Amino acid sequence: MTNSPSTVDLLIVGGGMVGGALACAMAEAGFEVTVIDVREPARSWPEDEVDLRVSALTRASQRILENLQAWPRMAEMRVSPYDKMEVWDAGGNGRIHFSAAEIGEMDLGHIVENRVTQLALWERLESYSNVQLRFPERISNLLLGESPEVVLQSGERLTAKLVVAADGRDSEIRHLAGIDTRGWEYDQHAIVATITPQRFHDNTARQRFMSSGPLALLPIDDGRCSIVWSTSPTHGESLMSLDDAGFCQELTQASEAVLGSIQAIGPRGLFPLRLEHAETYIQPGLALIGDAAHAMHPLAGQGVNLGLMDAMTLADVLTEAGAAGRSIGSMATLRRYERARKGANIAMLGAMDGFKRLFSNEVPPLRLIRNLGLNLADRSGFVKHQIMRRAMGMVGDRPRLAR
Repeated sequence: MTNSPSTVDLLIVGGGMVGGALACAMAEAGFEVTVIDVREPARSWPEDEVDLRVSALTRASQRILENLQAWPRMAEMRVSPYDKMEVWDAGGNGRIHFSAAEIGEMDLGHIVENRVTQLALWERLESYSNVQLRFPERISNLLLGESPEVVLQSGERLTAKLVVAADGRDSEIRHLAGIDTRGWEYDQHAIVATITPQRFHDNTARQRFMSSGPLALLPIDDGRCSIVWSTSPTHGESLMSLDDAGFCQELTQASEAVLGSIQAIGPRGLFPLRLEHAETYIQPGLALIGDAAHAMHPLAGQGVNLGLMDAMTLADVLTEAGAAGRSIGSMATLRRYERARKGANIAMLGAMDGFKRLFSNEVPPLRLIRNLGLNLADRSGFVKHQIMRRAMGMVGDRPRLAR
């Protein structure tokens, strides 16, 4: 790996899944890239341990990771395909089933530990001579303009043609740039854990909507499931205080014992949920991607997929600008990225917020409408097929590496 020049093309703050994917795409296109992160990813872990944080990667995201040559390494570690999905309403008889076979596909997506995706991308970055990985590093200041700079806590200054914030929903770069966000806290926290059910999950992702929040059971290839249980903060704290046996009993009841009794549970994590959206994705010499630009309710697991689409759209815009001799940090260039992604992201944030509010509402007419809607959609082949294809990222405009 060569030393970075005094001014690189891209300086990406955040080497997680989204930042790592952008760095790989831009390195492959011949750009000089520096990635800054507070730590390098975990290199190893016990074979029987499942990361608390997993993502449901769509077919579009899989294509991106295949094109970045990260997918084979991910498959070596663990990716868990699911070919069916069941969604039902605890407040009625509404239920919808999805099957990959209905649309001639092998699967609907993959449940993948976040650390698996991050490590595979990081290892790819280590193979590029035009990428410099800087860790552990923290940013103390940001100076934007024609030649944007970041100032490290050590006092060192790094200059780039474009700084990209990929440092998560509490983005320090976004804060230093003075970009405000709009949104609200949900009166919900999410409990995440890995559980062992009595019965095999049959490679089926399941989600039960309750008035307190949705419960997702996401299949892992060894028969276990990763759970994301969204509930009120008070209930969440109460569940976290239970011993393993007590929690398994509560989870069995909440899941309607769809997989029998819950036999065992690993470590649990609790995370507050909120909706957040940056007022702008761009400033001269700066672009926001992923959770730095938008954060949403996890009920459909779309956060990482949206972030990867941000990254690949930005890669397309920057590659085209570079080939045409245009400045990659100019507002004229960056507006093309913002126009391409902001509307789509707002639509997804709005849809997820609407679903959350609809299924958390116990007003009888709304309960009736949502149950009728689920059952009608389940019986309508065309509508259901379109829902599946859209959820898999197989329709609409897609960046080059997502095709």
